[in-house]
Amino acid sequence: MVTLTDKNNRNDVDIEISHVAPSASQFIQLRESIGWNNLDSLDEIEQSIQSSLFWITIVRGKELVACGRVIGDGYMYFYLQDIIVHPKCQGLGFGQMVMNGIEQWLLTKAKKGATIGLLAAKGKEDFYARFEYLKRDGSALGLGMCKFI
Repeated sequence: MVTLTDKNNRNDVDIEISHVAPSASQFIQLRESIGWNNLDSLDEIEQSIQSSLFWITIVRGKELVACGRVIGDGYMYFYLQDIIVHPKCQGLGFGQMVMNGIEQWLLTKAKKGATIGLLAAKGKEDFYARFEYLKRDGSALGLGMCKFI
């Protein structure tokens, strides 16, 4: 258990940080809190959760308030996915804690020559730059692309 002090309210915040994947319902609720859509099938969401290489979750009380995961092949390619902090908990350092946990795990798993990627939400690029992720501006690396179905 970790106790933080909320700078805005001066309240102590008890949280639990773990490397256990959230339940599908917890994950759905956290994604919805920031306006992200989910798959229609609970089974498919559960399959996605279980197929991840690594999870870090932050629970406050019984509520999942932050998470992040790594997906990929576990050898050459690692992708950061679903780095989420509930809007009511933003600004408390939870995003930093999630990223620190992921970076520590990557230090033990990603070997020289591996690629670690992510798709940053608009306006969040500077947050990831603090962890030495490069913006793909199209000059040296080309632009990143994605397809939504």
